[in-house]
Amino acid sequence: MTEAAELPPAPEQAREVFGDRFADVVRYAELLAEAGVQRGLIGPREVPRLWERHLLNCAVLSEVVPEGVTVCDVGSGAGLPGIPLALVREDLKITLLEPLLRRTNFLTEVVELLGLDHVTVVRGRAEEVMGKLPPVHVVTARAVAPLDRLATWGIPLLRPYGEMLALKGDTAEEELKSATAALSKLGAVATSIVHVGEGVVDPMSTVVKVEVGESPGGVRFAAKRAKAARTGRVRRRRG
Repeated sequence: MTEAAELPPAPEQAREVFGDRFADVVRYAELLAEAGVQRGLIGPREVPRLWERHLLNCAVLSEVVPEGVTVCDVGSGAGLPGIPLALVREDLKITLLEPLLRRTNFLTEVVELLGLDHVTVVRGRAEEVMGKLPPVHVVTARAVAPLDRLATWGIPLLRPYGEMLALKGDTAEEELKSATAALSKLGAVATSIVHVGEGVVDPMSTVVKVEVGESPGGVRFAAKRAKAARTGRVRRRRG
């Protein structure tokens, strides 16, 4: 059995970015490096680069998230980007959406340990919770799937005129180009690529921003959303 990689000390940028929550993000980093590796949530090779590649890379997403909005982090996994975002932005109401039980167990433990009262953990797939969860202003995602597939899961969870923010790497432009037709069918009205984290992470984090109009998910999902809402109303009446 190989020895676990050692978590490096937090860089100075982490103190600046996380401020009063610095001690909490250090604890989260320790949990990722220990329990996260043991439970197979992150690979051991990621531990030496947890700060730059994962925690800070995700925290700077806050630069493009509006104030006081609701957020759903789709395929949250070990909590990236949802938990770093929650630590720097207590004004947000964040749902961590994840289908795998071992991951939601970990997320629930982290949320309770760090006292993140503005964060809720939900177990499920995006396509299963549509109509059961209230639509949100912003959907976030990181390393979940190619953009065209991610959009079919994330965009239907948005409220009208919401936006999806997907953290991507070098493939961002290529993915956006190949997903143009799919995004249009899903009700996207504008797309852009934004770079965030200047002076914090190098290279800066790349975010694909997809803005929707009055029908998130397009015609295809309008019927599904209406059906899910009707089913929910019937269940509530029976309850």
